[in-house]
Amino acid sequence: MNFIDIAKLRYSVRSYKPNEVEESKLALVLEAFRVAPSAVNFQPWHLIIIKSVENKTKVYEAYPREWLKSAPILIIACGDHSTSWKRSDGKDHMDIDLGIAVDHLMLQATELGLGTCWICNFNAAVLKRNLNLPESIEPVAIVPLGYPVEPGDTKRHDTKRKSLGEFVHLETFNSL
Repeated sequence: MNFIDIAKLRYSVRSYKPNEVEESKLALVLEAFRVAPSAVNFQPWHLIIIKSVENKTKVYEAYPREWLKSAPILIIACGDHSTSWKRSDGKDHMDIDLGIAVDHLMLQATELGLGTCWICNFNAAVLKRNLNLPESIEPVAIVPLGYPVEPGDTKRHDTKRKSLGEFVHLETFNSL
């Protein structure tokens, strides 16, 4: 598969088969995250891999959606504000770094036939408490991982995405 095919195949999976994810595939997904770029190469991240029902229940308390229970693995992507790079105006690049790394993880999962979903609509305080996160560590995303029940619709981009003309500007913002 080439990159654009993988990018178009990835979608937000909300229904997973009960099949376990092979450790070799999980290792590749984690490696894709590990090699992602970060500002000044500070790599301000931590991942919590959750497979047990007990710990999945702790995540479910922060994001109580029934479909989440079908995922065999939950990956909690966390950023470390104490080690992230800050621009001279104070802009913390932790969210950007995590966004890039989680995208690497998701695209690698897609290439392996696995499904994911980017979840950020969760109660961060509950998740932080339930997973015993230190003060400087912020949960950024919950990423379920498993085999999707349905394949992605690669044609959806034709109607559900903006055209290039709607957001690409030449030279300056108002040049369209």
